[in-house]
Amino acid sequence: MKTEPLSLKSFMEMDYLAVKKYNLPIELMMENAGLQLARFTTNNASKNDKIIIGIGNGNNGGGGLVAARRLAAWGYNVYLDVAVSITKELPKAQLKRALSFGVKEGLPDQKDIWIDAYLGFSQRLPLPRIFLEKINMANASGAHRISLDIPLGISSNGPYPMFMADEVLTLAAPKKILKALSPETDIFVADIGIPEDIYKKFKIEMPKFFERQILKI
Repeated sequence: MKTEPLSLKSFMEMDYLAVKKYNLPIELMMENAGLQLARFTTNNASKNDKIIIGIGNGNNGGGGLVAARRLAAWGYNVYLDVAVSITKELPKAQLKRALSFGVKEGLPDQKDIWIDAYLGFSQRLPLPRIFLEKINMANASGAHRISLDIPLGISSNGPYPMFMADEVLTLAAPKKILKALSPETDIFVADIGIPEDIYKKFKIEMPKFFERQILKI
């Protein structure tokens, strides 16, 4: 069985199959992703830190909002950088929940951890100006930077501005596009509930989610 990472197209097919064959709803996978991200964030966060989670109007943003809600419930200081209007039903519901848990909107003066959940694997380059502005702000902030799934602006086809993540928590399986990252970026894989049978169908090994392993892509 190969260990070669998946293309984004294959990962989308894996995601789709989990929904159709196993009745694994997007909202449940979003909850799983957000919980894994929240737990991952606590490895570098103290209760005095200001944690910024950047979100967009999609499922990756929804995962970031779940993480925000979880972290706030655990007593962390969480702020949302809402890049665009949140109009889709799932992210909109997650935003309402996060705010009810005490998550704040806006950028604090102190920036200790900056999480990129702005856009997921459906992002298209070149990015709109608002996301380029977010990249520049985050990269210049001095904060510890974490990307959910794939970094904002990542490309294997040329130099585009990119969220310079110190760590990437990619979802379900390693992805080929992450080869574009600096060797200094640590990559981890989060379990979002996809069963082993689907990994076998795509002829890749299921990651050892119970071990905190840095991946080499």
